[in-house]
This record gives sequence, C-alpha cells and structure tokens, in this order.
Amino acid sequence: MPVPCETRTEMQAPEFKDFAKEMVDYISNYLENIRDRRVLPTVQPGYLRPLIPDEAPPQPEKWEEVMADVERVIMPGVTHWHSPKFHAYFPTANSYPAIVADMLSGAIACIGFTWIASPACTELEVVMLDWLGKMLDLPKEFLACSGGQGGGVIQGTASEATLVALLGAKAKAMKRVKEEHPDWDDNTIVSKLVGYTSNQSHSSVERAGLLGGVKLRGLKADENLKLRGETLEQAIKEDLDAGLIPFYVVATLGTTNTCAFDRLDEIGPVANQHNVWVHVDAAYAGSAFICPEYRYLMKGIETADSFNFNPHKWMLVNFDCSAMWLKEPYWIVNAFNVDPLYLKHDMQGSAPDYRHWQIPLGRRFRALKLWFVLRLYGVDNLQAHIRRHCGFAKQFEALCRADDRFEIFGEVAMGLACFRLKGTNELSEALLKRINGRGNIHLVPSKVNDVYFLRMAVCSRFTEPADIDYSWKEVAAAADELLAEQKK
Repeated sequence: MPVPCETRTEMQAPEFKDFAKEMVDYISNYLENIRDRRVLPTVQPGYLRPLIPDEAPPQPEKWEEVMADVERVIMPGVTHWHSPKFHAYFPTANSYPAIVADMLSGAIACIGFTWIASPACTELEVVMLDWLGKMLDLPKEFLACSGGQGGGVIQGTASEATLVALLGAKAKAMKRVKEEHPDWDDNTIVSKLVGYTSNQSHSSVERAGLLGGVKLRGLKADENLKLRGETLEQAIKEDLDAGLIPFYVVATLGTTNTCAFDRLDEIGPVANQHNVWVHVDAAYAGSAFICPEYRYLMKGIETADSFNFNPHKWMLVNFDCSAMWLKEPYWIVNAFNVDPLYLKHDMQGSAPDYRHWQIPLGRRFRALKLWFVLRLYGVDNLQAHIRRHCGFAKQFEALCRADDRFEIFGEVAMGLACFRLKGTNELSEALLKRINGRGNIHLVPSKVNDVYFLRMAVCSRFTEPADIDYSWKEVAAAADELLAEQKK
C-alpha cells in the first residue's frame, strides 16, 4: 500500500519571495518616511502582551497577517533610532547594503567558529579587517597582510573587545610574573594585578574588570576630561611601591559623556615603559579616523597592543560589527584555547580559528556587512558621511551660542554637542524632561564634575541641515515654555 506524501506546510520559495519583496518595500518606506513618526513611543511597560495571543499558533498563519501585525504590535513600541530627530546616546549605523548583507548572512547561516566551518566566513573577515585597518592608517603590526603576528577580528561589541583585551593582558602578565616568581600561585598573582582607565571611560571598562576578576583604578581626567600620561605614571609608581603589578590600561578616544580624547601619545609610552598592555577604545569616534584630518587624535597608536572601534556606530554597518585589532593575538588565543576533538581540523594553524579570539564559540558571517558597505559606498562617500555629521554638530553649536540663555559644555567634538541652560542643574533637568515630553526629538543627559548637561548627538544618515534647525527650534521652544512658567 503506498505511503501518502506528507503535506508540507512550511513556507516555500515562491511564498518567501513574495514575503521578502513585501518586507523590502516596507523597510524602504519605513526608513524613507521615518521623519513622520514620533521618535519616542508613548507606550507603557507591558503594552505588547495584550496585543498578541497567550500561546504560539498550532498551525501556520499567513505571512500577510504577520506583516499587518508589524504596524499594529511592533511599531507602537519602537524608538526610531534612525530618525533625524533622534539625538540620544551615539548613533547605531544602518544602510541598505548592510541590510542586504544580513539577508545573505541569514541565508548562508553558517556558524564560523573554525576555518573549516565555513572558510569564506573566516577569510573574508581577515581581509576586511585589513581593508578597514588600511582605511584608518593603522600601523602595519596590526594587519594580517603585513606577514607578522598581528590581525583583526570582528567582535559583537566594544564591551566584548575591552574584556577580551583585558583577558589577553592578564594572561601575558601572569606568564611573565610566573617566570620571575615561580613560587607564586595563580591566586597570588591575580590578587596583585591592577589596571587603569579614565574616570570618563565607559562603564563597560569597569565591568570588564569585574568579569576578569582584577582591580581596575579609575584615574582622574584633566580639566579637558582627558587622561594624561603623568597621571598614569603616578598611579603606576604608587602601585609598584605597594607591591602590586600594573598590567593593563584603557585609553578612550571619544568618551561617551563628551567625546573627549585621552592623550594616547602620553599614556602609551608610559605604559610601554612599565610593560603594561595598552587597549584603545575608540568605539564611536574611531570611524572618523578614516578621514585623514582627524587622525591626529589617535597620535601614539603605535604604542597600543590592541585597538577597537565600532563600524556599527557611525560607519553605516548595521549592528553587530565591532572591529578589533591585536599586535600579538596569540595572547588571546592562548587564554581562550579549549580544543576538543570535534572542533579540530586538518588546516589548524594555517588560518585563524576565530573561536579563540572571542568570548562566545559561535559567530555569524558578519564580514559580509563590511564587504557590501565598503564596496557599495566606497571610502570617499563614507568619509563624506562622517564629515557631514561633524558639520551638523557645529551647526547646532552655532545656534546654541547665538542664544544667550544657553552654554556649550566642553568642546564640540565629532557629531556630538553638549549644552545646557545657564543656571542650576535642576533647570537643565527640567528642560530635558520637557523636550522629551514633547516627543518631537529625543535627547539624553550626562553629568561631569557635578555639572548636568544635555547631549545632542547626530545619529541619522538621513539628517539634513533643516533637521538640525528643527531640533534647535524644539530645544528653544521647550526653553521658552519652561522659563515662562518659572516667571509666573
């Protein structure tokens, strides 16, 4: 008796093509008309649960029903990061070439933990990190194509890169100290390790210290919010006198608070003299180093052991794509090397197995995004994008300075302008609450040396001069309302 054929109910290629074409149209319309949406949603926590069933459907639904629910269920709770009216945090990048690359990555769906797991996944990443390193004019010691020990890797985030570098520095220091003090056990050595960072650095640096089980000291930045070499030198000497072992320092190029730049040209030589690993965190501002006129801010890069920035912040590559380079990646490889039989292959040693360069085992085919973006934009257009955003920040600065109720906090750097109402912190806090309450633009605050201020970050690739004028008018109108109420 013939066995009846099973009816296939999952989506087939013809239906997928229809669904995908509809989604591409939706995405294009969403992004091209994103200005028309309220940048910050008005929903409350828990808004979504009543909008969908309590359980997954037992039978497949039509894709048209899913599409309809995007607007009904999802969009009311979306903060529109790519709106020209979004000025919070720092940008997260977005472009059509990167979106298409993610589609292909999703289709290939490899898990590139070893070379043999998908050779193209590894090899394109090696080459793309060389392309990118050359665009930044990184020292050849960081590049795989130089024929030396160095090379690059795509991490998920700058936070991961900071932790990976710390663990590599820890492994290197422990090996050195064991050779000098063979009678010391691991616990004794780890208890003496101490690292350094600016008190203006990102919270992820402190978190890396906690996860790495080592002490990290936050050192005071100077009056321009930069960490200086003499401050590091003094801290190292204090710790050496106390019997501690300095091993790691993070220099931030473009801090989150104000986009200040630590003096790498001073920090690096001090650290090199004391055999301290130098990690450079340029998560946001590093994209600007593709423009030659901004590379003076990375002076001293030759002293670094590792360097990281996020193309997924400002270089039109969708999240996640955090580029990291190491002069001596074998310290990372040795620290993370767990090599079970089922992951071994005949080509080990001939090409990198990136599972040894990162915290997770699995990894997506993220180099496709870099390849597509670099080819479909070209370096000249990426440089123009960076310069345009920097110009918009200067445009906002000029508008702010022309209104004597306001003042600029610190220096306007890259695509970030920090400002406040003259007067008390409470006045600027009330201003921010009113701006965000109006819902037309979105900003976040920060506080340095007990001074509260607002951050205006240029975030959208769709931004035009008229958008900056609009955002300033929103700020000024909110100030008008606030100050008028206070006079009553």
